[in-house]
Amino acid sequence: MADLQLHPLPAIQTQRLILRPLRVEDETEIFILRSDSRILQYIHIPPAKTLDDARAFIEKITGIVERNESAYFGITTKESDKLIGTCTIWNLQPENRRAEVGYVLHPDYWGKGLMQEALLAVIDFGFRYMKLHSLEAQVAPENLASIRVLEKTGFVKEAHFRENFYRDGSFYDSAVYSLLNRTT
Repeated sequence: MADLQLHPLPAIQTQRLILRPLRVEDETEIFILRSDSRILQYIHIPPAKTLDDARAFIEKITGIVERNESAYFGITTKESDKLIGTCTIWNLQPENRRAEVGYVLHPDYWGKGLMQEALLAVIDFGFRYMKLHSLEAQVAPENLASIRVLEKTGFVKEAHFRENFYRDGSFYDSAVYSLLNRTT
């Protein structure tokens, strides 16, 4: 992984989706993804307040990808270039060939199997291109939809941490799921 080059991040096509780098033109959709209470219900991040927040986030992510610290994909359908979600490989641990996955999807697209399709493509990218040995995902134990996506893509539960995450005056539990690359 030492010589890994994530910039420029390639576009990936699946049956129904295109996964591509974020662009400044995605600011409106990023604002929605980072401010919609239905999306933020389980991920406990401060909501975006303005389009400037969304622009700053895109700039931050662009820099992280350019420094080879993350593979961060915007998700679009093949019919439209409008961003409907994101899927990322981040928290890279090169010494362990391990990283974390994270994802969000606009609620209009929930329940259609799109996140599973996107995540499978990102898993393949992580294992084949990035040469990772394992991926993990941290999820709120009550986020049953996200847990189903993880399980359908092969992740298994490794741990449940009680009140290990603190945000805005409250403690939250985390469940950790992982997937091993059995081809390495």
